[in-house]
Amino acid sequence: MTHELDRVNHLAIPVSDIAKAVEWYAARFRCDVVYQDETWAMVRFENLKIAFVLPKQHAGHVAFEVDDLEAFGEVKTHRDGVRYVYLDDPFGNTVEVVPKE
Repeated sequence: MTHELDRVNHLAIPVSDIAKAVEWYAARFRCDVVYQDETWAMVRFENLKIAFVLPKQHAGHVAFEVDDLEAFGEVKTHRDGVRYVYLDDPFGNTVEVVPKE
C-alpha cells in the first residue's frame, strides 16, 4: 500500500518531565504551546510542531498527514481531539498518521 505523504505534522520527542521540556523550549525559541497535560505536550514553531512525550505513556515518533486516515487502520482520538492511527515500521519505530490540516 502506497500513499502520498506530502507533509510531516510533528515529531514526538521522549522526555522525563513534560512541564520542564515546555518551559525550556518556550524560553529559548519562539513557539506556541498548543496542548499540555501531565503525559504529553505539543508546541508549534513556524514550520513544525514538536510533541514532548513521557516514554511510558507515548512512543517517540514522526507523524505524517494523509488524505485517507481510515486506509491506515483503526482510527482513534487523542485527548486533544486529534484523530490518529499508529503504525510500526519494519524496524520497530512508531509512525503516526493524522488527517491533513
